[in-house]
Amino acid sequence: MSFINIEIKARTSSTAAIREYLISHGAEQRGTDLQTDTYFNTRKGRLKLRQGKIENNLIYYERGESNGPRQSNFSLMEVKDPENLKAILSAASGIRIVVEKKREIYFIANVKFHLDELARLGNFVEIEASNRYAPLSVEKLREQCNFYMKEFGIRQADLLQGSYSDMLMALSEDVNESY
Repeated sequence: MSFINIEIKARTSSTAAIREYLISHGAEQRGTDLQTDTYFNTRKGRLKLRQGKIENNLIYYERGESNGPRQSNFSLMEVKDPENLKAILSAASGIRIVVEKKREIYFIANVKFHLDELARLGNFVEIEASNRYAPLSVEKLREQCNFYMKEFGIRQADLLQGSYSDMLMALSEDVNESY
């Protein structure tokens, strides 16, 4: 089954303030997870295996890369044996990159919030307004995402265009070019 997210990812120096906002506005805290996302080589879109204490999912998604609220079309499957699946997909397609992060997960209704910390990259907030949890239009999802961007004081300059995997790959390329 396929779903839609309207999502943003932004750098933040306000993790504590965003956390306080979420808690004071009744967000359901799902916990803090140390997650490993393994990205596999694909012809189109992105395929990743997310492994953690809270979430173990295989996720395929396609989205445009822009630095504003963007639409992502995705399919997700819960994985019971992530290590075995990782071995199979690695053998079949090869690994593109591995991303490790510390992630706090919150929900308000159908909107999922991530407060992320990544070594070498810094601190980030993600907002994902999804029709996975409620049958909402793309316009309503976009409204929700924009609302929380304003509430958190996220500026256009804070928004990121790509994913953590893109950022880490760019760092690796910079290191390789300096040799």
